[in-house]
Amino acid sequence: MAPETMLLDRHRPPSTPPPLDWLTLADAFEIACLVRCAPAHPVDGRRGGAEPYRGAPAEFNRPEAAHRMRQLLTRLDVPVEHQVTTGGLRRRYELHRLEVPREHRPAYARLVETGWRQGRRELLGGPVPGASAARRLWRARLAAAAWRSALLAGGRHVRRHILGVRLADRELAAVLVRGAALLDVPALLRPGAGCFVVCVADGPDRRRILDNAALAPAPVPHSGTLCPPPDPDAA
Repeated sequence: MAPETMLLDRHRPPSTPPPLDWLTLADAFEIACLVRCAPAHPVDGRRGGAEPYRGAPAEFNRPEAAHRMRQLLTRLDVPVEHQVTTGGLRRRYELHRLEVPREHRPAYARLVETGWRQGRRELLGGPVPGASAARRLWRARLAAAAWRSALLAGGRHVRRHILGVRLADRELAAVLVRGAALLDVPALLRPGAGCFVVCVADGPDRRRILDNAALAPAPVPHSGTLCPPPDPDAA
């Protein structure tokens, strides 16, 4: 009996959270991308960029980015506090600060971290043999969500011949390049001054990115097509 008792009492590592359904994944992944576009903040002595979803405030200088994140959090039943600060003298500006109340931060962090890992895996994992039509459709929607976040919250890098965004997050930059390919648009990744610039050519490529990134009504879920298969290698 002693060996069995010791085995039962042994510490067990936390289990991997179950995969999110496609509809929840799309919203959680888009929130993760928005947060990764926001400046990092120190939280309990750590940089917010290391664990960007732990309840650190997300600050945006564009109201569209803040309103989009607030809309997504509302859809996921996550309460959020939205504060607006106005500054500047000749050139006035608004800073939008979004923060999840402390008691809701653990659930929020788990949701968005899972959304980021699962969405990133879907976009960077390459073609899946025998993937269903639903999975191909939702991968394109994840790609569009990443670009929508970057265009709303990232640094715009617009020239006559390109449309681009400036990002400090290398992983998000890679997601945008892969996401553009899923939308049939070639994208370039260029190093910038302390950042990465992801850009697409003007003309049809730019229009395709903007059309896909435009906000649309939330899709209606279909029974049996929501959950992607669990990945045993997921972190």
